[in-house]
Amino acid sequence: MTFYRNAVWFVKGLKEYTKSGYEAAAKHFVPGDLDVNLNGRSFMITGANSGIGKAAASEIAKRGGTVHLVCRNKDRAEEAKLDIVSQSNNENVHVHILDLSSPGRIWEFAENFTKENSLNVLINNAGCMVNQRQMTEDGLEMNFATNALGTYILTNALIPTLKKSTDPRVITVSSGGMLVQKLNVDDLQFEKGTFDGTMAYAQNKRQQVVLTELWAKQHTDIHFSCMHPGWADTPAVRSSMPDFYEKMKNKLRSEAQGADTVVWLAVSAAAAQQASGQFFQDRRAVSTHLPLAATKPTAAEEAQLQTALNQLADKCKPASS
Repeated sequence: MTFYRNAVWFVKGLKEYTKSGYEAAAKHFVPGDLDVNLNGRSFMITGANSGIGKAAASEIAKRGGTVHLVCRNKDRAEEAKLDIVSQSNNENVHVHILDLSSPGRIWEFAENFTKENSLNVLINNAGCMVNQRQMTEDGLEMNFATNALGTYILTNALIPTLKKSTDPRVITVSSGGMLVQKLNVDDLQFEKGTFDGTMAYAQNKRQQVVLTELWAKQHTDIHFSCMHPGWADTPAVRSSMPDFYEKMKNKLRSEAQGADTVVWLAVSAAAAQQASGQFFQDRRAVSTHLPLAATKPTAAEEAQLQTALNQLADKCKPASS
């Protein structure tokens, strides 16, 4: 079944996830969807100092939005800010330093942020693909801590603030790679068998899709979505997947093409008309499962994932929160 999933996914990817796949899809985009004025709206983007996060931040800033860049590296974040301000002529770009693999720091950051700021849209873009099993200072597997638990805590911590705003939205940058993975709630931190960073990442991305569906049911006054940016030429792809990059570099999308659906989900009126909780690719809701791939989780497995994340999140919550 694993071979079948991988083979079907790769064939699908060659057709849909490449630069030519984007160009084919873009012929059907509705002109004017992104012609919006975002003055007065506030956007938080994690992992925004490069790649898809930075491209999305720049497009939002160009339309007048207030942009909060949440990044791990201060120097790179400040450099990205200068670049975005220069491109957009928008001074409302702010840097926040946060490591999303550190649950306690996420709680503290969210608490401090919400004292001073409003928020209309959260874009969970930051991601991590570590190819050797690596533990954080809290004893968590690094990929899981960043991609799954970090995204979960930040989103939950900001939901009360989002609910106070107009047209609140949460967009999570997932990956089509999750299509090869069935949710595995019995080994969330990859303690069994041989560790494979690419598969761990894909499993985390499946978890994000499940969480988006659950959040949409539980918080009906916020519009939740997740998306696949396609195969884009980003620093993260070059460093984490060098073999894939070398084979595919001439077919990869630009960062702006990868970010297009993030921006569309974050700013367009058309996106808000779509049902909450869906998975998008090139501005279109698509299936979260490959045909005959047997990857659909049970309701009990989905609940088990949320319970496990809740327990870890509460355990890491500082006493002041």
